[in-house]
Amino acid sequence: MTPLSILLLYISFRVKQFVGDFLLQTDWMALTKGKPGREGLRALFSHTLVHAVGTSIVALLFFPALWWLGVVDFVIHGLFDRLKGVYTYKRQWTPKDTVFWWTFGLDQEAHNFTHLAYIVIIVLFAGGVQV
Repeated sequence: MTPLSILLLYISFRVKQFVGDFLLQTDWMALTKGKPGREGLRALFSHTLVHAVGTSIVALLFFPALWWLGVVDFVIHGLFDRLKGVYTYKRQWTPKDTVFWWTFGLDQEAHNFTHLAYIVIIVLFAGGVQV
């Protein structure tokens, strides 16, 4: 892959994260995915499915054989968000609490590092960097 295609891959994952976590995540998903029981899991499933589809689309655009990264993202994104959601729910943290924003930022960075791992995988499978 050329440096330009790697940059476009990175931008694609950043756009996917923004769309999935901010434009397509409903209030119900955001406020419910940390709750116990089926309702919380339903909200989490809906949210992580959006991310899984987004990751599959990015993979299909850059290296179609890696479409299954969407399945991996479903699991990893779901684990991160469930952990953050359950912990935030149990502690009853709200946007008024500084620690709420710390966990929010940590969650976003965890997703960023996950995307970096996907980028490395895609670049390696595509034959590395071509200068």
